[in-house]
Amino acid sequence: MDAIILQILNGLDKGSAYALIALGLTLIFGTLGVVNFAHGALFMLGAFVAVTVNRVLTLSFTTVDETRTDFLGNPAKIETTYAETWFGPAVGGWMIEWAVPLAILVAIPVMALIGLVMERGLIKHFYKRPHADQILVTFGLAIVLQEIIKFYYGANPIPTPAPDAFRGSFDFGVLLGFDPMTIIYPYWRLVYFLFAMVVIGAVFAFLQFTTFGMVVRAGMADRETVGLLGINIDRRFTIMFAIAAIVAGLAGVMYTPILSPNYHMGMDFLVLSFVVVVVGGMGSLPGAVLAGFLLGILQSFASMSEVTAILPGINQIIIYLVAIVVLLTRPRGLMGRKGVMEE
Repeated sequence: MDAIILQILNGLDKGSAYALIALGLTLIFGTLGVVNFAHGALFMLGAFVAVTVNRVLTLSFTTVDETRTDFLGNPAKIETTYAETWFGPAVGGWMIEWAVPLAILVAIPVMALIGLVMERGLIKHFYKRPHADQILVTFGLAIVLQEIIKFYYGANPIPTPAPDAFRGSFDFGVLLGFDPMTIIYPYWRLVYFLFAMVVIGAVFAFLQFTTFGMVVRAGMADRETVGLLGINIDRRFTIMFAIAAIVAGLAGVMYTPILSPNYHMGMDFLVLSFVVVVVGGMGSLPGAVLAGFLLGILQSFASMSEVTAILPGINQIIIYLVAIVVLLTRPRGLMGRKGVMEE
């Protein structure tokens, strides 16, 4: 039982990332009808926003302390960060330690701007083009962004630590009545799951309970009728593209302590997230979230040593096998809408 609970926790961790990226993908497809293969790159850019914030906060300068000497007897050289100099040792040290959560404040405007520029500068020209054209141009854009990150940040993963308060592990089993140290789970992975729940809940609440969201949902159902009412639905859809970019960016920011950012992480998650979207149903927001968590849990169970000993490599292909089964039995996915991608 403890192994099952642990795998469920691992699955929720992976599923949170899949669900957040798939949610943004579905927002873009549901509003604009665009198959955005650059969405994984937005996840990657969010991660590198966190890397950049961490690097900026840890920029330092060297001073010579004549009162101290090194092991050779020379005056000691002291490295001092600019953050500690500007804000004081206590506040500056706190900012450096909490660089990843603070990066959220930077990522929101940055990712919104990137989303707006991407949509206005490129995507809008492909609204009425075939989906194959959309896939080609957005995939090309993803490669360009990937190579830019590789040029400026290098090809190696860049460790970005979580705050000290969340670097340990939580004895989850004690809460469920198990013996101590039976189910140990990292704090930050639990934080990521809770963060994903907050973001997903905020997006659904925004679409369900605000006037803006209601108009967007109406536009997703019947764009022409909403336009005839005198509402500039295109502008609202552009804002939704920016919101989708923010969701992907925030998912990347908070994932950096779990997976050290690298230039190809966007592509790694993109393929899996598209499978999640297809399984959940193209254009279905609840389907994307549900499929993300279900496939994350399934992949986690398939990674157990007892399973891989019988079926080597099953953890690498299980999601695709499930996608094949679902599409053979339910071509529209678990919660897909009639008419989507069927023209």
